[in-house]
Amino acid sequence: MAATLAADVLQDEIAVSLARVIASANKRARELGVDVPQSLITITQHPWNGGLLWRINYGPKDYVGRHGGDLIVEVDPGDASIKRVLWGQ
Repeated sequence: MAATLAADVLQDEIAVSLARVIASANKRARELGVDVPQSLITITQHPWNGGLLWRINYGPKDYVGRHGGDLIVEVDPGDASIKRVLWGQ
């Protein structure tokens, strides 16, 4: 279902940046075989080279009793480029 975003939402730099970042990370996750809609997705930031990267974590929604196996995709918000991809164990 497509939604038209209000101008004030599109002027929110963090929201627009995060939308590009999550789209880029989702694409990589799908390429690596992750079922994105069935994943528990968490998003954090961490310092990198004097700036920040968004860290997108894809884990199972039913995580009780499971260990590892999460996919972590780190994305530069400036150009939505993937900087690092990590698999949990």
